[in-house]
Amino acid sequence: MTKMKSGIFHFATIFILTLEIRIQLSDESEFLVDRSKTGLICVPKDLPLKTTVLDISQNSISELRAPDILSLSKLKILILSHNRIQYLDISVFKFNQELEYLDLSHNKLEQISCHPILNLKHLDLSFNAFDALPICQEFGNMSQLQFLGLSATQFQKRSLLPIAHMHINKVLLVLGDTYGGKEDRESLQDLNIQSLHIVFPTGKEFHFTLDVSLSTAVSLELSNIKCVLGDDGCPYFHNVLSKLQKNSRLSNLTLNNIETTWNFFIMILQLVWHTSIEYFSISNVKLQGHLGFRDFDYSDTSLKVLSIHQVVTDVFGFPQSYIYEIFSNMNIQHLAVSATHMVHMVCPSQISPFLYLDFSNNVLTDMVFKNCGNLINLETFSLQMNQLKELAIIVHMTKTMTSLQQLDVSQNSLRYDENEGNCSWTRSLLSLNMSSNILTDSVFRCLPPRVKVLDLHNNRIRSIPKDVTSLEALQELNVAFNFLVHLPGCGTFSSLSVLIIDYNSISNPSADFFQSCQKIRSLKAGNNPFQCTCELRDFIQGIGQVPSEVVEDWPDSYKCDYPESYKGTPLKDFHVSQLSCNTALLIVTIGVTGLLVAVTVTVLCIYLDLPWYLRMLCQWTQTRHRARNVPLAELQRTLQFHAFISYSGHDSSWVKSELLPNLEKEDIKICLHERDFVPGKSIMENIINCIEKSYKSIFVLSPNFVQSEWCHYELYFAHHNLFHEGSNNLILILLDPIPQYSIPNSYHKLKALMAQRTYLEWPKENSKHGLFWANLRASINIKLMEKSKELSYTQI
Repeated sequence: MTKMKSGIFHFATIFILTLEIRIQLSDESEFLVDRSKTGLICVPKDLPLKTTVLDISQNSISELRAPDILSLSKLKILILSHNRIQYLDISVFKFNQELEYLDLSHNKLEQISCHPILNLKHLDLSFNAFDALPICQEFGNMSQLQFLGLSATQFQKRSLLPIAHMHINKVLLVLGDTYGGKEDRESLQDLNIQSLHIVFPTGKEFHFTLDVSLSTAVSLELSNIKCVLGDDGCPYFHNVLSKLQKNSRLSNLTLNNIETTWNFFIMILQLVWHTSIEYFSISNVKLQGHLGFRDFDYSDTSLKVLSIHQVVTDVFGFPQSYIYEIFSNMNIQHLAVSATHMVHMVCPSQISPFLYLDFSNNVLTDMVFKNCGNLINLETFSLQMNQLKELAIIVHMTKTMTSLQQLDVSQNSLRYDENEGNCSWTRSLLSLNMSSNILTDSVFRCLPPRVKVLDLHNNRIRSIPKDVTSLEALQELNVAFNFLVHLPGCGTFSSLSVLIIDYNSISNPSADFFQSCQKIRSLKAGNNPFQCTCELRDFIQGIGQVPSEVVEDWPDSYKCDYPESYKGTPLKDFHVSQLSCNTALLIVTIGVTGLLVAVTVTVLCIYLDLPWYLRMLCQWTQTRHRARNVPLAELQRTLQFHAFISYSGHDSSWVKSELLPNLEKEDIKICLHERDFVPGKSIMENIINCIEKSYKSIFVLSPNFVQSEWCHYELYFAHHNLFHEGSNNLILILLDPIPQYSIPNSYHKLKALMAQRTYLEWPKENSKHGLFWANLRASINIKLMEKSKELSYTQI
């Protein structure tokens, strides 16, 4: 709706060539120092030498000296307004050769000492305490001067002579409060300017005789006009306006801060109507009194644009319809009546030439232009900030406006009930602003079929219906500040190029948005409560695939809101792997990883014989655990040997060369039948005694073992002792593998033991022997009582 807003005010800049310098720091070479409103009583001494823009306005500075700014050789703009300076020697700026903009307005200046500043383009001495115009002879040398602000309580023609030859774009002339109205009527005749702004004293009845019609200006602005005395209006100001009819150069007139009667207000309109003025603006008007009815003469006018803004009246003592009729029947193209508390506007009595109407910030209701068929030329219409309530009535109002292209009904209380069924917009409407109303999702059932620009921000919309089929022409959509939870696709908006959807409730925007909206060139979706989860990953990737200028406010306005651990994190910094977001891929990855681990472990087990080491470690652990669970005193009571060795004679060489040396060197006592059997006793008795007096019984198993009958007896008695004593006193060492078929049936106990009990397997690799012996020693290591040891020696 920018065009709608700028249309009525465009005239104000067509011919006004002012130099209201705006401080813009787009150039990196500019260096701004802002010390305004800081309570300064003098110019700061610590200003950087590279300062180009200095703002020390609105302080209490009373003096400006050359040393204050001597070092600021690069200074271009100096703002000293709203201080307490009473005297100024302009020569203080003689070393500031680059100075272009000097604002000394709103001080207490009474006198200045002149010095030419050759590069100066903007000099503002207005709103000071000068008696005479502060124009020095040296001002005539400032050939680049484009704006000059002056103030005085006396106004004489000769005061303007030094600048009469100059081509100045704009002159601001402020007449002081003590201005007596004594001036040369032709004072303005010699001024060669484009724009003139005269500010009259406030609160005084207008009685000035200055002939503004003699000015060469094409744009004239008059401020502070009070005409309230007498029933005949204001003769002085009436005379001023009447003389404007003789000035064919003047095309732009602005009146500010007017206090007058209703009668004289209408007279002002009538007087201006018959001048050469094309653009007429009135603002800040206070009206009083009654209005006498008279016909308004619409003939012979050059007026194209009329703007009336901010009107206050005490009371209407007459029918308001008279005022409405005057405005509605004006034969001009542009009319703006805003902030006037206007409650109604009647339909023109005939086909109106209006192209532009601005009735914003009033109290108009749905009845405005009801059943009006005389606005067929109207192209732009603003009803912003009124009291409109029913959208269906507004739709019906536009039906006869066959040329209407732009409509602004924002900041009202519009609602739409789709059950009403009346939704026949004028087909010419291309731009529609319905923001800041109370519209809901149903509004998408009632939109102009050819609309290209649609503004629905700040309403109560929760979703955009998917079955909207009449918006193929829509190019720009603004639905910010609503309650939308999804980012809409462009299936129903095939031409959409601009989408504004920030400040909604969107948590998981669709990843298919950029694929759906191929024509999108601007997306503004920040400041939403984004949930930083897997669903958001594809959307973030989509942003990275479009040009950076497409997504506005990225990345500053796009932050995580959930989960708490990511809250406040910019979306550009949120990273989640594809593996964690793809369940199937995760399962496959875990399966493949598990399989690889299993294969690797299997290979390592085979190569490093890891199962053998594990079995040995397990056996050692179990032996230590069992030893802790048997009371030491009980074990030591009858024991004389750590272990009884049972083996085949064919394996004796291994026993004597390997087993005995590795066990007995650790002070372990071994019982061997050929060494420790007691002479005179039977073999059976010796076997039984040795087994009973040994902590453990070690059986060296091999194919030779199962062929020995005595080994069978020893195993039998040891197994019997196992059940009798209730302890785990058997240790089986598998010296060589024993095939099951080679074990005789009589060795059923051996088969059972090998099936039920773990056994130590003698490793063939030398590297494993150390662990084997350590495991075996740990299983039989126990401290024997001394008495038992002595008895053993006696028997020997």
